Amino acid sequence: MTGSKASDPDIVRLTARVTGMVQGVGFRYWTARKADELGLTGAVRNDNDGSVSLVVEGPQPVIIEFRRWLSSPQAPGRVAHVDEKMSPAEGGFRSFDVVG
Repeated sequence: MTGSKASDPDIVRLTARVTGMVQGVGFRYWTARKADELGLTGAVRNDNDGSVSLVVEGPQPVIIEFRRWLSSPQAPGRVAHVDEKMSPAEGGFRSFDVVG
C-alpha cells in the first residue's frame, strides 16, 4: 500500500488483540492466508501472554469482512475475545506477514 492510499479515507487500519486458544493452532498462518485472499496488508504475531496481535490495512468493507472472520468458527483455534481499534491507514505495509 503506497503512501497515497494511506490518505484515502476508505482505506483503514484494524489493530486487534485476539485471546483464547489461538497459539499452537496455526492461527497466525490462517490469518495471513485470509488477509492475502482479501488483498489486505499488515502483520500478525504471537504475544508472550498467549494472545495474538495483528495490524491489517485495506478498504473498510474488506476490513469489516476480515473482522467478522476473526470471530467466526472459520478462524482456527477458539477465539474468546477480539479487542480491536479502527483508525486511518498509515500505509506502512506492502504485504501481510507473520512475525515473531
